[in-house]
Amino acid sequence: MATRFDPIRDLDRFFSEVTRTPNSTSLPMDLYRDGEVFVARIDMPGVDPSSIDVDVEDRTLTVRAQRQSEVADKDVKWLTRERTTGTYARQLTLGNRVALDRIQADYQDGVLSLTIPVAEEARPRKINVSHSSPTRVTEVVETSPAQDENPAGA
Repeated sequence: MATRFDPIRDLDRFFSEVTRTPNSTSLPMDLYRDGEVFVARIDMPGVDPSSIDVDVEDRTLTVRAQRQSEVADKDVKWLTRERTTGTYARQLTLGNRVALDRIQADYQDGVLSLTIPVAEEARPRKINVSHSSPTRVTEVVETSPAQDENPAGA
């Protein structure tokens, strides 16, 4: 079966292979909000869990990880090498609406999951509106004719 010549696809493949380095390889990520938390799921296949470092400084969350080659020290003749190795990093700028002290990280099956809770003060709130109607108090004082004639009680 013959492959069809596609100059754009071939040029794209050529430039992506030429410019690919361990530092230019990104960590693919999904980011979404689920109720009161933001969830980031970052693909890190083949990464040693002990090499993963997650930190927050000045509202910037940084994820670093390292993937080593299993045959890096061996004298081998590479036929193709598409799986990059080295140190990877990904940064997220966090707004002031998240609780930095409650961020959780879990690494399972090559995916790092970050759970970033929404800050208490940033959560939507319902404010009750109280309603008070002005009341008119009319004081009715009844006097008896005997009280009118003898005001001092004598």
